Amino acid sequence: MLYLLFAILCSSTIAMVFKYSEKYDTNQYLVTSINYLTAAVISLFMIVEKGLFKNVNRNYAFLEEMKILLSQEEYILGPYNSGVWGIFVGVIAGFFFFYSFIYYQKSVKENGVGLSGTFSKIGILIPMIFSIFIWKEYPTPIQWVGILLSLISIVMVNLSLDSIKKFDINKSIILLFLFGGMAEFSNKIYQKYAISAYKDIFLLSVFLMAFLISSYYTYREKVRLNKKDILTGIAVGVPNLFSSYFLILSLDTIPASIAFPTFSAGAILLINLAGFFIFGEKLSRKDKMVVLLILIALVFLNI
Repeated sequence: MLYLLFAILCSSTIAMVFKYSEKYDTNQYLVTSINYLTAAVISLFMIVEKGLFKNVNRNYAFLEEMKILLSQEEYILGPYNSGVWGIFVGVIAGFFFFYSFIYYQKSVKENGVGLSGTFSKIGILIPMIFSIFIWKEYPTPIQWVGILLSLISIVMVNLSLDSIKKFDINKSIILLFLFGGMAEFSNKIYQKYAISAYKDIFLLSVFLMAFLISSYYTYREKVRLNKKDILTGIAVGVPNLFSSYFLILSLDTIPASIAFPTFSAGAILLINLAGFFIFGEKLSRKDKMVVLLILIALVFLNI
């Protein structure tokens, strides 16, 4: 549970950095590129520091060991192929990470912040449902209540009457839901079949691929480097990396069907509290109800 708390803290820190930087006119593409570059560099440093590439035994060819994995219900890839699996899944996940960001921006323009925020957050349904049906990670009845309450709180915190009136299922909001959900699910896909110690290789692959894609868009927009965007990107990149880092560690001991709603609802709770205590924002009646719902949901989820 400690690792999940750290993941929640890192996730909410990202929102707080963006909140603080609202008063500056930052370029989102440049901030995003620096964010991914920062995360990739830290991942590479941790790989070198831990010596993950040293003395790695290759007992099986990758495809050969994948056949063994598919034939056995509980099987973890060896050290060498855990690294290969991390690269394979990480490169695909890098696309999901970046394009979830792109379609969030697009959806905000087309559907407003409320609907976009809702569909972005309820993307956790994808790893939850897959984990239940594929790996039989069934919540208890009381945890189902917690999951339902956390989903209700996610919808409540993002939606308003105005955003409900705008509700229209379109391509951008569906792709936002799918890309965001698959980005989260990639953490589980890696963790389920590989040695956790090699997660830094997976994270390097994720953020390096996302950086390369983001750099293309940054170059295409002819964005100029500037100090404030670089510093904002670094400030986002550090918690962005460790949010996934600690989430993967938490999945070793907590079922995904519990970890993901706890992760999402917990981040919303901390963001609301930070807005009140740090940024002096007033909590509306709806916000107070959401905070109460999340507290109850978190209790139920962890019984």
